[in-house]
Amino acid sequence: MINTFFTNINPVFELSEVSVGQHFYWQVGNYQLHGQVLITSWVVFAIIATVSFLGNSKLKLADNTSSLGPPEGAQNLTEFFTEYIRELAKTQIGEEEYLSWVPYLGTIFLFIFVSNWSGALIPWRLIEIPNGELAAPTNDINTTVALALLTSIAYFYAGLRKKGLSYFKRYVQPAAFLLPINILEDFTKPLSLSFRLFGNILADELVVGVLVSLVPLVVPIPIMLLGLFTSGIQALVFATLAGAYIGESLEGH
Repeated sequence: MINTFFTNINPVFELSEVSVGQHFYWQVGNYQLHGQVLITSWVVFAIIATVSFLGNSKLKLADNTSSLGPPEGAQNLTEFFTEYIRELAKTQIGEEEYLSWVPYLGTIFLFIFVSNWSGALIPWRLIEIPNGELAAPTNDINTTVALALLTSIAYFYAGLRKKGLSYFKRYVQPAAFLLPINILEDFTKPLSLSFRLFGNILADELVVGVLVSLVPLVVPIPIMLLGLFTSGIQALVFATLAGAYIGESLEGH
């Protein structure tokens, strides 16, 4: 009843009904949740948490002065990702503000990266569920839209925290007649972020699925390797654009 009321007064709420393919739903009160997305997301969280724990449980010093020896294995991996995200944040946001945004950009990057790779490496479709099929979390448009909206909230928060209400002066700069265009730009940012990620991941999994069904041996392997590469690139692109948007909201005008 409530959902029907909101849909009648604003067609935008119909976007919440967007879905591709069949889904395994969980009923929570009056809402339906995509159960298969939550299942695979929990697997992704578990992978990230496990690697993080292994990499940080017994930290070793890089200068070889530690009795435990130099860093190796999972610690090297976590340090590599940490330094990589730090440099990305510094480049996109600037030296003065970047440190406070490293956790957010790192979380976004790692979740998308591991999600994308899980779709290429884990045989989700071999696991049977009552309806639909399992796939990478980023294969669902609801996930990518949620990540994009979080990024929108992040750069609005960054601008308002630094500049207060004067942040909204950016909409009439360099000229007042640009107000509609500047407002439209902020609405198109999350759309472009979400549909770019969703479209690339969905297309990659569809191509691999079709090739595997037509030519099960050898031929799909190069496409799968290419998919791993493009999956990593998509995670990098999303994190880079998120950092650029946050940096843009923090810079002076």
